[in-house]
Parts: sequence; C-alpha cells; structure tokens
Amino acid sequence: MRICFATNNEHKLTEVRPLLPAFIELVSLRDIGCEEELPETRDTLAGNARQKAEYVWEHYGVSCFADDTGLEVNALHGEPGVYSARYAGPQRSAADNVTKLLHELGTASDRSAQFRTVIALILPSGEVHEFAGEVRGSITDTRQGKDGFGYDPVFRPEGHDATFAEMTLAQKNTMSHRARAVQQLVAFLNTQTAGSVGAEK
Repeated sequence: MRICFATNNEHKLTEVRPLLPAFIELVSLRDIGCEEELPETRDTLAGNARQKAEYVWEHYGVSCFADDTGLEVNALHGEPGVYSARYAGPQRSAADNVTKLLHELGTASDRSAQFRTVIALILPSGEVHEFAGEVRGSITDTRQGKDGFGYDPVFRPEGHDATFAEMTLAQKNTMSHRARAVQQLVAFLNTQTAGSVGAEK
C-alpha cells in the first residue's frame, strides 16, 4: 500500500515511519514531486490537516494523509494552538517559538498544557477520514533535552520526569499526540484492502 504523508518535515517522517506496518510504503511530498508549500490557512487543526491533504489529492492524485499539530497552553487561553508552527512569525523558527512561549508564560504557576494532533486521510474514492491524538503535560521553566523538535524541549508529559526532547524516539512514540493519531490511522487502514487504498486516481 503506497501512501503519501503530506509533509517534507523530516522530523515528522522520522517519527511516523516506525509506527507504520510493513505493508504501508510511506512516501513524502518530494517523492511525488511536490516541492511547493502546502496551503495552511484554516483556523482549526482539523481544517488545516484537511486543506493540506485535499491539495495533494487534487493536484497529485495520490492517496495521502496530512497532519496539523498544536500546543495548547491553558494559562495562555489555548495559545499558540493552531498557530504553533508560526507563533513567533512566518519564518517558522522552532527556537523563536519556544523563546516566545516561555516569555509569554513568564512565572505563571499554571503551566499545564496539551499537544493535539489531527490527521486527515484521503482515500482513492475522495472520502476524508479524520483521526486525533492528545497528550497532556506541562511546560517547563527552561529548555531541557537535545532530541525531538518544535516545543519538545519544554513539554513534559504527565506522569514523566523528562521532556519529549529528553526521551528517545521509541519512548516518545509510546505516548505522543502524533503517535496516538497515527495508531488510529493504522487501525483504520488495516480494515481496508491494499488495492482500494493504494490505488491512484
């Protein structure tokens, strides 16, 4: 079954590949010849995920899925949320995003937060299916750890002493928001025939 993950973010591809069964051949946007930046103008995670998947489906005609992820900090009324990737500006700098987050949060005593991921899958029929994953945790006072990406150095999941950036990929994939959404995606694909999902338009 050949399916495109509508991203050129190598970190995301690295996270998702180990979660997929052997019968799924995962390809990236570059693999299908898509070099342009995908549109991402909706005001919800689900809207952005669907918009990106629909773009790939309409322009390249391949079965695909796209995700959008947001970090929601309760003391900041859910920010950065859908704007997580461009919180500090359109340049999408992870370091700048984290710096702004820590500044905005300051010395707030409530540091609770949650990561949410929504995946939109489009099958050859054009049907769209959505899957969501969430993990709760808290924002640390300073960056901790060298692995991971995005806000991982400042997000500590509930029940753990380490941030995502202090965990191995295997450890993170047992609990992360994206892993939970991908697990639902895989469960769904397991119910489909390889021919119906892998075919192109």
